[in-house]
Amino acid sequence: MKSLVLGANGFLGSALVDHLTQLGHEVTAFDRFSAGQIRFTAKPRIVRGDLLNVADLDDAVAGQDSVFHFLSTTTPATVEHEPRVDLRTNVSATLDLLDSCVSAGVKRVFFASSGGAVYGDQRLAAYSENDETLPVSPYGIGKVTIEHYLRYFEAEHSLSSVVLRLSNPYGPGQDLTHRQGFIPIALSRIRAGLPVTVFGTGSMVRDYTYVDDVIRMVGRVAEGNPQSRVYNLGSGQGHSVNDVLDSMRAVVGTDFTIQSQPSPRTFVEHVVLDISRFRAEFGETDLTPLDAGIAATWATLPELPDILR
Repeated sequence: MKSLVLGANGFLGSALVDHLTQLGHEVTAFDRFSAGQIRFTAKPRIVRGDLLNVADLDDAVAGQDSVFHFLSTTTPATVEHEPRVDLRTNVSATLDLLDSCVSAGVKRVFFASSGGAVYGDQRLAAYSENDETLPVSPYGIGKVTIEHYLRYFEAEHSLSSVVLRLSNPYGPGQDLTHRQGFIPIALSRIRAGLPVTVFGTGSMVRDYTYVDDVIRMVGRVAEGNPQSRVYNLGSGQGHSVNDVLDSMRAVVGTDFTIQSQPSPRTFVEHVVLDISRFRAEFGETDLTPLDAGIAATWATLPELPDILR
């Protein structure tokens, strides 16, 4: 299978490039590669390009069987007060990408959506793919908008697609300059002797999933015969921020200072994903315990960037 990974030099994209290569895919890696360092270890075909450049997209998708759209120009933090940025960049560029996929005869698009943002705050113990999407953040709204356009392109152009709702992936290699990822940011501040910022009381619950686990789940969907359009991919287990802090204390062997801040209005208090659909179609998967994932992240931490000091 010829597979294109968009965002190939990012945290998830680079791990996906390596995993798809191990599975035997002929991988093309698309990214601006502005970081200056190649993050994957595989040797894919490399296409340097910009998501906002249609010619770059046309070049990248040509001859591809599958496209993995793991590229975003924004993060939850960058669009919190600038919601139009997501529409002008991610949503608009994704429509151009899908047009390119139709013209190139791509068989299927896999889109990395957000399991932590699309469901909103419905006060459910766990969210399944059948639950409503009620995002309250611009980031989540943008992801759901793209999900709807994927449905349109399937109806109008017979472009098959699969939505992957990923829940709070973390682990080695996460880019701290994006200000995304509580676990690596907190660990880096601990190592630098700085206080850890916690929103609210630390009761906020998330479905933290180790990066290698979630990428293996993506690979199983890609290699299998998906019967559904949408899959939750996570651990299926919830941990509060306070749980994570306790695990960090155990891993680093010392205590640290907590700096509390009010929670942003668009933050959801409790999000855990129901992954029973994935399990029913693709079987059980081994999951990395929180302590082990935090230990692996701690062992490979980069220096804390100035933007987070």
